[in-house]
Amino acid sequence: MATAPAWCRTHTCGELRKSHEGQSVVLNGWVHARRDLGGIYFLDVRDRYGLTQVVVGEALAATIKLGPEYVVSVRGKVAARSGAQVNSERATGEIEVIAEALEVLSSSPPPPIDLTGSTETALETRLKYRYIDLRRSTMQRNLAHRSRFINAMRRAFEAQGFLEIETPILTKATPEGARDFLVPSRVHPGEFYALPQSPQIFKQILMVAGLDRYFQVARCFRDEDLRADRQLEFTQLDMEMSFVEEEGVFAAWERVMRDTLRDAMGIELPIPFPRMRWEEAMERYGVDKPDLRFGLELHAVDAWASTCEFKVFRSALDAGGRVMGLTVAASHNLSRKDITELETVAKGIGASGLAFWKAGAAGGSGPLAKFCATPEAAKALMEAMGAQEGDTCLFVADRKALTRKVLGELRNQLGRRLNLIPKPSSPNDPAQWRFTWVTHFPLFEYDEDAGRHFSAHHPFTAPEDWTLGGAMEGREPDLGALSSRAYDLVLNGWELGSGSVRIHRADVQQKIFSLLGIGPEEQKRKFGFFVDALSQGAPPHAGFAMGLDRITALTLGLDNIRDVIAFPKTASAVDLMCGAPSVVDPEQLVEVHIASVLPDAAATPAVPPSPVVPTSPTLPHSPAIPTVPTIPTSPESKG
Repeated sequence: MATAPAWCRTHTCGELRKSHEGQSVVLNGWVHARRDLGGIYFLDVRDRYGLTQVVVGEALAATIKLGPEYVVSVRGKVAARSGAQVNSERATGEIEVIAEALEVLSSSPPPPIDLTGSTETALETRLKYRYIDLRRSTMQRNLAHRSRFINAMRRAFEAQGFLEIETPILTKATPEGARDFLVPSRVHPGEFYALPQSPQIFKQILMVAGLDRYFQVARCFRDEDLRADRQLEFTQLDMEMSFVEEEGVFAAWERVMRDTLRDAMGIELPIPFPRMRWEEAMERYGVDKPDLRFGLELHAVDAWASTCEFKVFRSALDAGGRVMGLTVAASHNLSRKDITELETVAKGIGASGLAFWKAGAAGGSGPLAKFCATPEAAKALMEAMGAQEGDTCLFVADRKALTRKVLGELRNQLGRRLNLIPKPSSPNDPAQWRFTWVTHFPLFEYDEDAGRHFSAHHPFTAPEDWTLGGAMEGREPDLGALSSRAYDLVLNGWELGSGSVRIHRADVQQKIFSLLGIGPEEQKRKFGFFVDALSQGAPPHAGFAMGLDRITALTLGLDNIRDVIAFPKTASAVDLMCGAPSVVDPEQLVEVHIASVLPDAAATPAVPPSPVVPTSPTLPHSPAIPTVPTIPTSPESKG
């Protein structure tokens, strides 16, 4: 048996304690910090487990040259530190290693990132030198938490009898609102694979195959604009179950979240989570992902507004719109300047303005005071708004959807500005995790620009009414009135994931395609294999997908998923470290039968003629293909 090299570690840099005093050890790691005290070096040697102080005597120090981020192997004996020498802020603070030998395994130029945390480094620099940025203890803690969390979820699903099954990465292109990433085929000229936006169709086919309970930690891809909670490629935990409806999926996920938070974080999460229909969420909170950690709910004042002479309110109602508001307690001392700032926010979203009223039984003050001149009118408005004397009432009057949207955003902003979100009593306080299921979303949404309806969730979502408003019987349905069996899991104002009861009947699936404008030929070309599968004895089934980048960021208290992803892209969809995307050699394009045409023809070398040039666009900035929605989105993903 081969003997390990002398430089191989016996312990990590976070492992040694006072109980190891006197032991001979070997540590491997990076030089985190150096202090020269009259020829004697004190080194902090770091690995992902922690820091250990190493004392390098004068004789040994004279023989070596060290710089920050050099990789070293230290052999020495563990010595106890006492009194003022103990570093109580460090797990290894009661000991140090007296170096007997030190070997430089790798040298380094001065790093472009300060790993000691004493100075801030620009984000662009952090992403360009990500391999150094990932040495920071914060990033390593984030990624370690992500690993623990995902593995805890795996164990929780396996405990419920789920099978982890992989689905294809190279699949059929069926573009929708979010563009597919296309992969040209070398052996099939002019044809393309697509990277999956989700495993939706495949996991439903697994249910048809009788595999009953499936899950997968799935990589998904969407060619879309990036945000704080979205990347071009992301990871979701995807699942599907047979012979269940909503409550079966809810119960499975609630157990998974309870077990995961207990396993990975030591949090005892109460279950079941509350349920709330989409219409209720929109009416009470103005958004379909409500933050339930604070109140400040919306109030409908249509009835009161219909009796007053305020033209803005009456005009909105006459046009079929709504008048709604929210009430800020007098104790928050909302100033006129605050209201002006909120009005700017409201107008930025699309509202024509923001009306306000300082509530008072004698008529109050503000623009609405003259419409509350009688005690009866003032009392009625206070009751409708749940207001007390001196409270500030804010109103929006506009189209129903816009009124809710504006007030929903104002509610969220006020929650942050007024510190309405309660502080947890401890890091593991379960009260800070306010989960809720939002259910029964609309089945279709109307797009004014396109002039037609699209699937609100995805076209594989089961309707609440299996007759589709009479469409299955040959009648013309009101698509805007149809409700779906879709649901989201929401945590503290963030959508964690989406799912639905699926359409398991081939005839209903074909009718949904038809209502979306997908004719028989297009159905057969894009979805023939899937409809055939549904016709071969498909069980009732339902599923869900949760964005793992998002849930791990939330459980760390982060507001950007970038810091739980090892190698993220920038907001302009660029990998600064490796320079992707990039121009490829012309020979590679010829091999896959692609001709590249850029807006600036001089930006790339001319491409020799290829045997076959497909007509499909391959440019990163090509316009979206105008087609109907098909493969789902995600929370990340609509599972």
